This record gives sequence, C-alpha cells and structure tokens, in this order.
Amino acid sequence: MDHLNEQLKALRLGHAAQALDQQREQLSTFAELSFEERLGLLLECELLNRDQTKIQRLKRQAKLRLSAQASQLIYKEGRGLMRSKMSELLTGRYLHKHQNILITGPTGAGKTYVACAIAEQACERQYTVRYYRLSRLLDDLNSGKLDGSYQKQLLALSKKALLIIDDWGMEKLNQEQSSHLLEVLEDRYQESSTIVISQLPVKEWYNMISNATIADALLDRLIHNGHRIELGGESMRKLAQSDHLG
Repeated sequence: MDHLNEQLKALRLGHAAQALDQQREQLSTFAELSFEERLGLLLECELLNRDQTKIQRLKRQAKLRLSAQASQLIYKEGRGLMRSKMSELLTGRYLHKHQNILITGPTGAGKTYVACAIAEQACERQYTVRYYRLSRLLDDLNSGKLDGSYQKQLLALSKKALLIIDDWGMEKLNQEQSSHLLEVLEDRYQESSTIVISQLPVKEWYNMISNATIADALLDRLIHNGHRIELGGESMRKLAQSDHLG
C-alpha cells in the first residue's frame, strides 16, 4: 500500500496520493465503488488541485497592486462603470482577441481596483499576467540596457498574456523612455493584451510623449481596438472611509 503512494508521488501525483489516503481512511464510503470510479476520483482530485495550484502561482507572479474581486465592483450611477462592458471583459474575450483596455479617471476613482479585478479573472482562467507602475517598468528596462538583460526583459514581457501599466501620464516621457516603451508594445501588438491606467483622458496621452513619431506609433498600438473605461463621480476612497465610519 505504501509502495503505491510512493509511486504516485514519484510520478508527481501528490494530490492523488492524498486522495488515496482519504479513500483508505473512509473505506466505508468508497468500498462499493468500482476500480474505475475510485481511480477517476483520484485523477479528478489531482487535476482540480493542480489547477488551483497553478492559479495561485499565476496570481503571485502577477504582482498585482491590489487583491480585487469582480463581485465587489461598485456600479454606482454616474461612476462610468457599465455592467454590460464589465460583463464582456470579465469573460476574457478581449484576451482571445488580443485587445487592450484603457482605464481613465481622477484620483480615487478606483481605476487600479477595476484593472486588478479584471486581472484576477485572467489568472483564474490561467492566463499569465504582470502588473507594473510605468515608472518602475521604465527603470527596469533602463537597468536592463545597462546590465545586458534588456532583450531578455522584452522577451519575458512579450510572453505575458496580460500586461498592466499603471500611473500612465504622471510625467512626460523622454526619447529613450518612449523608445523602450514602444519596443514593449510593438512585441505585444495583436499578440497579447495590455491594460493602461491613467488620470489623463486618452486624448491627452499624445502630449506626454516627447517624440511625435514615436507617439503616433505607440498610441496606435495601444488605442487600436482598445476598450475604454472612463471613470468619474465621487472618490471611491472617500466613500469607503464614509462607509467605514458608519
């Protein structure tokens, strides 16, 4: 009996081994099942737990700024968050179509929460995700240029099914920063999806890029076929504080 457990673990079927122990401990429950039925339960347990393990790993690797739940999204009148739009995005269809999502609105509007809720759903569907603040992404790419890891960084970013870039438009991008960002988005264009989060309306994004030629190319790759979520209304942070205070 113990030899069978060892064999299962050697085959990296640890969850099935645990399920086998459960069947042995609760023999009265499982005794009347056929061999195929008991084997099927072991394999089902293995597959389900492998999926959950993978999903948790994807969520850790995503490094999301917030732990956000789609069920906690607030569709308050005047906020600009539409159930019809979110229900479509939460299915993950935009990932299949390699479409982008552009989320804009003032400070406290809940932009990052909405993005992270969408990203959590992507992880649940076993897509690879990575969150970055724009300044951190640009710093990492600049460091990559200096230490020789730049191409490796670009390759890693290109392989993410969903890339989130937060705090877009906080400061104007210089020539080098714009070029780095264009390379990232060029690799991802029509191959994967990107979520951009910004306080600036989309129409003002052009002005944050110093080189007009790069601005045209960069924004074309972002805005083309992009879903737009324009948030407004009261600050969600103030509302949360108000609710907390009763």
